[in-house]
Amino acid sequence: MSQSDKHQISRRDKGFILMRSIMDYGMGILWASMGIFLIFIKFFNTNLVARFDDPVMKGFGVVCIIYGLFRIYRGYKKNYLKER
Repeated sequence: MSQSDKHQISRRDKGFILMRSIMDYGMGILWASMGIFLIFIKFFNTNLVARFDDPVMKGFGVVCIIYGLFRIYRGYKKNYLKER
């Protein structure tokens, strides 16, 4: 088997990679948005300030942003298929 045969990606695998990449981008944006919302909840005019404005929720917001950035990075790298 030559090097070029090894790196050939089937049409089905290309579709799978595209679908996973789009899903990772979308979920990354949602997670990061939730983290931003939790950290800056006072600036959003909601009735949830009394309930979610404490240091624990701000820490969770930071974790959400980090996880969202990781999901966006994973969507950018597109490293989904393992070597067989």
